[in-house]
Amino acid sequence: MRLKLVHGFGAMAFGVKDNGFSVFLLLYYNQVLGMDASTVSLALFLALLVDAVIDPILGNLGDRTYTRWGRRLPWLYASALPLAVVWVVLWSPPTQAAPSFAGLLGIAIMVRLLLSACEVPSVALVPELTSDYDERTTLFRYRYLFGWIGGLGMMLLAYTVFLPGDAMLQREGYFAFGLFGAAVIFVSVVGSALGQHSRVARLPAQKPPPFSVGIAFAEIKEAFSERAFLILAAGAMGAYVSQGMTFSMTLYLYNFVWQFSETAFIVYPLVLFASVVIVFLILGPLHRRYGKPTTAVFSTMFALLFWTIPYLLRIAGIWPEIGGTQSTALVYVFVLVSNVFGVMVMVSGSSMVAEIVEAFQERTGRRAEGSFYSGHWFIQKCATGLGIFLAGLMVDLAGIPANAKPGQVAESVLDNFTLLYIGASVVLALFSAYWLGKFPINRADHEARLTALEVAARNELASGTPNP
Repeated sequence: MRLKLVHGFGAMAFGVKDNGFSVFLLLYYNQVLGMDASTVSLALFLALLVDAVIDPILGNLGDRTYTRWGRRLPWLYASALPLAVVWVVLWSPPTQAAPSFAGLLGIAIMVRLLLSACEVPSVALVPELTSDYDERTTLFRYRYLFGWIGGLGMMLLAYTVFLPGDAMLQREGYFAFGLFGAAVIFVSVVGSALGQHSRVARLPAQKPPPFSVGIAFAEIKEAFSERAFLILAAGAMGAYVSQGMTFSMTLYLYNFVWQFSETAFIVYPLVLFASVVIVFLILGPLHRRYGKPTTAVFSTMFALLFWTIPYLLRIAGIWPEIGGTQSTALVYVFVLVSNVFGVMVMVSGSSMVAEIVEAFQERTGRRAEGSFYSGHWFIQKCATGLGIFLAGLMVDLAGIPANAKPGQVAESVLDNFTLLYIGASVVLALFSAYWLGKFPINRADHEARLTALEVAARNELASGTPNP
C-alpha cells in the first residue's frame, strides 16, 4: 500500500500541468492577455509536437540509464526543480503587453519537455514494479487518482482562492496560481522518488551499450513497430484528441453555454473528483470480469452518450432554464456519469501499454518500458495538441468574441459552437472504440507469455547461455 501511495503521489505533477494547460491556459492567454485563440492553440499544438518528437528519445535514454539509483530515479531528481521554475514563468509573462507567439511557444516547450523527463520515467516503473495483469491496473488507478487530485485541487483553489468570480479574467491571480502549482509539482516528484528509492535504487541487471543516435532510433523504430502498440496507439489517438478538445473548451462551455455561477464552478471540481473516486473503486472488478480492451470500448461509447445528451436537449429546446439550479444540477449528473466512463478509458489504455512490454520482450529478448510509455505519451501529446488546436478553431469558427460575457453571446453562435463540438466528439469516439476493440492482448495471452518468459529464463540460467 505504501508503494501504491508514493508511486501514485508522483502523478500530482502531471495533474497540475494538465489542468493548467487544458483548462486555464487558453482562456488566460486569449481573454486576459489578449492573444487570438487560434494563435494560442497553434503555439500549444506546436509545443506538443516538439515535445512528442523528443519523448521517444527521453524514453530510450531512460531505458539506457545505468546508475546505482537505477534507470528512472536520476531523471526524477534532476528535472523537478527546473520544471517548477518554468511553471511559474508560464503564468507570469515578463511584459504587460500580449506575449509574442515565439515567447509562448518557447516556454510551453520547456514546460512540456521537463514534465516528460518526470512523467515518462515514473510510468515506466509500473512494468518493473509488477508483472501482474490486475496489479498494473491498481498502480494506474492510484496514479490517476492522485493526478486528478492534483488537477482538480488546483481547479478548486483557482475558483475559490486564486481566481474567484471576475478575477478569472484578471491577470493578478495567475501568478499565485502558478507559484502554488510549482510547489505542488516539486514536492510530488521529489517525494514520490524518495518514497520509491529503497525499492528501485539498484544497478540494472544489464549494462546497455554506449548511446548513439543511430542505435537509439533503430531501437525506437523496432519498439514502435510492435503490432499491439500500433493498434493501441490508434485507439488512444481518438480518445486523446477528444480529451484535449473537451478540456480546452471547458471554461467556454460552462461560462457561455451553461452560464455557471461562481458557486457552480466551485462545485464542479468536486463532481469530477467524485467520478474519479468511482473509477478507482469499480475499474479493478470490471477489468477482472471483462478485461481491459472490452472495458475500454464500452466506456468510450457510454462516455460519448452521456456527454452529448445535455447539449442535444438544449438545442432541441427541452432543457431547463440555462443558468438555473435545475439546469446546473442536471449538467452535474451527466458530467459525473460521462467522466466515470471517460476516465476508465484512459486508465485502461495506460494499463494496456504494460502488457506490450512482455510481448516485445518475447519477440526481441529486450525490455523497453521507457520507449513504449514515451511512445504512448507521443500519441497522447500529439492528439491532445490537435484537440487544443481544434478547440481554438471552433471558438473562432463559431464566432465567440474576445472578452465575451456570459449571457451576452448570441444563441445562434452557441448553437454553432455546440454542433461543431458534438460532431467532432462522435467521429473521435467511434474511431477510438473501433481500434481499442482490436487490441490483441487479453489476460490469458499475458499470463501465457509470462509463463513462457519464465521458462526461457530458467533454461537460460541452466545452460549458462545468455538470451540475445
